[in-house]
Amino acid sequence: MARRTKAEAAATREALLDAAEEIFLERGVARTSLEQIARQAGMTRGAVYWHFRNKADLFRAMLDRVRMPFQELVDEVDDPALADAPLEAIRLACRQGFTRLEQPRYRRVHAILIHHCEIFGEIDPLAMQNEIAAESSGALIEYFTAAWEHQLLRPDITPELAARLLQSSLGGLFHDWLRNHERFSIHERGMELVDTLLKLLSREPSTA
Repeated sequence: MARRTKAEAAATREALLDAAEEIFLERGVARTSLEQIARQAGMTRGAVYWHFRNKADLFRAMLDRVRMPFQELVDEVDDPALADAPLEAIRLACRQGFTRLEQPRYRRVHAILIHHCEIFGEIDPLAMQNEIAAESSGALIEYFTAAWEHQLLRPDITPELAARLLQSSLGGLFHDWLRNHERFSIHERGMELVDTLLKLLSREPSTA
């Protein structure tokens, strides 16, 4: 019985987060109340407070469902050979990320964060975006540093510059796609961008 109760509580929490996604996307975060979220989920406001301290807590939990730590994306590929192929690890991690982004939940939540969320109480969307960007930048620098140590990068490109170039390019693509997600596949266009950029950043093979 206890196991079933725990499962039911988890299902209730997920249902509230699903409802929050729908209303945040429709009304915006600041104009949405916890009572509206509860009604959307067919529950009481007390159910919301059982699982979340406030709207900021609920918002961060919603965001956590679509976080994509870079190392997690690399680990999903599950290829031990990537330990000695940092540029290929970057490429395949990007591919995993694009695959996730094409799932409706990932697109909805990122659209909420970027286009439907104002600074409100404890919710600061810009700070959250900066947190995600810093996490991604740090991981990319680590992998590009490994590529530098393996002499895979062009000698005039530092790991930090390589990370900035890739992150800036992906950021521009991501914002274009959120505005026009029905016009193109982020997976297809993203892999074209990543493949081209990594080729430009790579050291030419020695002919000696």
